[in-house]
Amino acid sequence: MNSDVNLREDTLVQFINAKEDLVTEAIDGALRLGAGRLARLDGYPHIKVVLRTDWDRAKVALVSGGGSGHEPSHAGFVGQGMLTAAVCGEVFASPSVDAVLAGILAVTGEAGCLLIVKNYTGDRLNFGLAAERARALGMKVAMVVVDDDIALPDLPQPRGVAGTLFVHKIAGALAELDADLETVTTAAQQVIDGVISIGMSLDTCTVPGSPKEDRIGAGMAELGLGIHGEPGVEQVGFAGARAAMAMVVERLAAAMDRGAYVALMNNLGGTTPLEMAVLTEELLSSKIGKQIHWVVGPAAMMTSLDMHGFSVSLLPADGVETHLTKLAEPWAWPGCLPVGEVDMRALPDGLAVPAATPSSDPATAALIQKCCEIMVAAEAELNALDAKSGDGDTGATLATAARALLAAMDRLPLADEAELYRAIGNELSQTMGGSSGVLLAIFFAAAGDSAAAGADISGALGAGLARIQQVGGAAPGDRTMIDALGPALAALPEGLAAAATAARIGADHTATITQAKAGRAAYVSADAMRGHNDPGVEAVALLFEGLA
Repeated sequence: MNSDVNLREDTLVQFINAKEDLVTEAIDGALRLGAGRLARLDGYPHIKVVLRTDWDRAKVALVSGGGSGHEPSHAGFVGQGMLTAAVCGEVFASPSVDAVLAGILAVTGEAGCLLIVKNYTGDRLNFGLAAERARALGMKVAMVVVDDDIALPDLPQPRGVAGTLFVHKIAGALAELDADLETVTTAAQQVIDGVISIGMSLDTCTVPGSPKEDRIGAGMAELGLGIHGEPGVEQVGFAGARAAMAMVVERLAAAMDRGAYVALMNNLGGTTPLEMAVLTEELLSSKIGKQIHWVVGPAAMMTSLDMHGFSVSLLPADGVETHLTKLAEPWAWPGCLPVGEVDMRALPDGLAVPAATPSSDPATAALIQKCCEIMVAAEAELNALDAKSGDGDTGATLATAARALLAAMDRLPLADEAELYRAIGNELSQTMGGSSGVLLAIFFAAAGDSAAAGADISGALGAGLARIQQVGGAAPGDRTMIDALGPALAALPEGLAAAATAARIGADHTATITQAKAGRAAYVSADAMRGHNDPGVEAVALLFEGLA
């Protein structure tokens, strides 16, 4: 019982069982989806080798591997067109000599075997000794060592990192074409001689069963760190994706020539696909972007567990794209695609609402400016409130719309009430995200129709409220903006102070509503809502209070 409790404490932050079984369970989980084309040797837990079941021993075998924790490397690249076998160690630990030898013996025929090794002492020693023992058994075995990391230029033994995948793919393509061991080895070494890599991370990785090292401070990033979480060449201030990529590009540019390159955009494990797409755009827009003609990824290929970082590897495109673009069976290979320009097409006819004729009215302009300034000032407060029960973006959404409305002030028909409502609705529909933007666009469009029919401001806004209730399906008490907007508009004929008081009472009441029936809060648990005002309702209350 005590051991179970201790185990859960050790692994609380990760979806694993026992750290001792992590690698073997992960391998078996992957092999169950290998469609029969992959297998493992019967040597658990000491020997963890994944190999092809369709291998033709008349071809040169490719064996790579190393410590686990870099998934999908190395087992994820076993298959037609890439590796023949991967020898897996424990997390960040080199496999043993026996494990490597088992992998060699399992796949090597008369054509021989090439070992592809990253430049870490444990890997060099264990793979090197296994190669010697295999040669003593009469096998043809060659070995290449990948040392593509340029983060520490004075290091006598540069580390092998994500550029290793270029070696896997190009050597794999040649082996599939029946090239002999000398040809495959020479090509692999040429790739190693040309490839350069460097990475950057905002955080360290979480080693299973160990506390996370808090080495990188807030607002900082680490440049040139290794794939085992080793410290990088320096910590630098982090100022966004563009500045981060610029620092990486400076290091890469110093080691490049003037020719064309293939880039490999590698996710170190904890970076979202959205971030990786932005980083790829920054790379291709950088001062070396025009030299990059092909890109592999962006994808998680050579990770460092859950590290929130990326690495860029560059390889001169001296015909290697022929091998890099050949189809390969391993699911982890994302493909190599040519770089193109962003293709833009004209917006279709009928999308844009006819623009109203701008007009001037100082009092109306001042009112709109005041409303927008209130929403901009409340951004952080509303985001913090939304984070308690949502995704923390209500303030940002409203502030973005307010800034856009301020920027559009000179285009608004300020002297025409009905047209102004419609114009505001049109602006919000284009600049304000989420359902709130759509609902407010509907609100102002309906208010404009009502004003055009002769309604006063209270009547027009009341018509807008009725329309969003009809379209959105919300009612008072459902924990939506209506809980403050409805009471405020009902009290508006008595003045702004009365409207503000009514809005505040309605907003504060939402802290007691723990079962929302409409809006985003309908998907949130009661515990997350209890004691917190709905952020959309709070925004309405803050608006009326600011105006009053």
